[in-house]
Amino acid sequence: MEALTDRKVVEQITTHYQALSTLVPLHPLNDEADYERAVGILNGLLDAGAADENHPLATLVDTLGMLISKYDDQHYPAPPVSPAAVIRSLMEQHQLTQRDLAEIGSQGVVSEVLSGKRELNIRQVKALAKRFDLPVGVFVG
Repeated sequence: MEALTDRKVVEQITTHYQALSTLVPLHPLNDEADYERAVGILNGLLDAGAADENHPLATLVDTLGMLISKYDDQHYPAPPVSPAAVIRSLMEQHQLTQRDLAEIGSQGVVSEVLSGKRELNIRQVKALAKRFDLPVGVFVG
């Protein structure tokens, strides 16, 4: 393989990079226009099958996804979610009733946790994390 110090190789890389950069934002997204452009290009690549990890443009999809995600995190932070809201969501997803959550305790204890009258203790948090294969932090307010 040719060394990157070879002037011809650097010129080729520069030419290809500049050409690609006119089509795809390959830099941190600075504003809403960059963001919208990146999302549109990403959607087009995904529609063309580049979500498949064997597709020649799969790493470009990953890179765009990371740039978009970083912009989202900086400009559209997710609001905090209470442990009770997480439990309600998991109950809905897994079609569970309050009685099905023995990890928390009796139906009355589960009801108090869901209504915000009682907080989860460390034993309950660990048991829920294990049952649903989630990080314990998900169940800590």
